[in-house]
Amino acid sequence: MSWLTQLRRAPEGDDQRMAWQGQGHRLCPCFVVINLMPQKRIPSSTRNIARLLRIMAKLRSPQGCPWDREQTHQSIAHNLIEEAHEALAALEAGNLAAFCDELGDLLLQVVFHAQMASERGEFNFDDVARAVADKLVHRHPHVFGKARAHTSAEVLHQWEQIKKAERNTDSILDELPRSLPALMKADKVQRKVARVGFDWQRVEDVLAKVEEELGELRAALRSGRRARMEDELGDLLFATVNVARFQGLQAESVLNRAVEKFIRRFRAVERAVHKSGRQLKDCSLAELDRLWNQTKRPDAPSRRQASRALKRDL
Repeated sequence: MSWLTQLRRAPEGDDQRMAWQGQGHRLCPCFVVINLMPQKRIPSSTRNIARLLRIMAKLRSPQGCPWDREQTHQSIAHNLIEEAHEALAALEAGNLAAFCDELGDLLLQVVFHAQMASERGEFNFDDVARAVADKLVHRHPHVFGKARAHTSAEVLHQWEQIKKAERNTDSILDELPRSLPALMKADKVQRKVARVGFDWQRVEDVLAKVEEELGELRAALRSGRRARMEDELGDLLFATVNVARFQGLQAESVLNRAVEKFIRRFRAVERAVHKSGRQLKDCSLAELDRLWNQTKRPDAPSRRQASRALKRDL
C-alpha cells in the first residue's frame, strides 16, 4: 500500500507539503509526519514525467536541438492557447485517444517553460508542481483542515474568499486574465460574483434581462448613435452569457458549437450548388435560402436530393 503523507518542515515554520511516501521508505529527517492517509498506489507510468523532463533538458542542451535552444517564453507563449484549444476540440469530438495526445502537447508547454526558467535559476518543474499542490491543500481546508463545506456552493464561496485573502486585494474581480476571450471573461466575472450571492434567483429573471437589453439595443439602433449601439450590444451579449451560465453551460463552448453547426450546414449548401454545376454567385438569395432551410431539417436531404431541388429552382 502507498500513503499520501502530509509533511511539515521542521524547524522552519508552517510550510506544509504534500508528498507521496512509499511503504518502507524512510522520511527525510527534516520533515515530521503529521498525517497519514492510505491511497491507491501511484501508477508506475508516472515515471514518464521524469523521462519527459530529461528529454526537454537534452533538447535545450548544447548537444540538443537548435530550434529548441532558440526559444523563449515569449516565442512559444501562443502555443499555450493553441494546445489548450486543440485539447478542448478533441474532448468535444469525443475522441479520447486524441484528447490524451493533446493533453500531452499541453503538458509539453508547461515542461518547456519550466525548463527555460530553471536554466535561469528562476524556478523548475518541481516548483510548479509543488506550488499547485500547496495551493490545492490550502484552498481545500474542508478536506485537509478543520473547515466545513457541505455543498459545492459553499466550497466555491470558500475558494473565492481564500483567493482574495491570498492576494490581499480589495475586489474578487482583481487580477482577471487580460488575455481571456470576451465570452470566457464575461462567464468568469459572472461566476465570481454569483459565488458571493450577487446573482439572479430564477432563469426567467435572466431571460427578462435579455429582453430588456434587446429593447435598449433596438432604441440605440433607432437613435443612429454608434457609440450607444456598441454599448447596448455589449450589454446584450453579457446578458446572453448569463443565460448560459445560469443553465450550467459555457457560453464559449455553446457559441463554438453554433459556429461549427453553421459551417457544416453552409458546406452542405455549397456541395448542393456545386453538384448542379453552378457557383454560389450564380444563385439567388431565395435559392440559397431554400437549400439552407433543407439542411436545417432533422431529416436533411441528401446531396442528390438537394441538387435536384436546386435544379427545380432554375
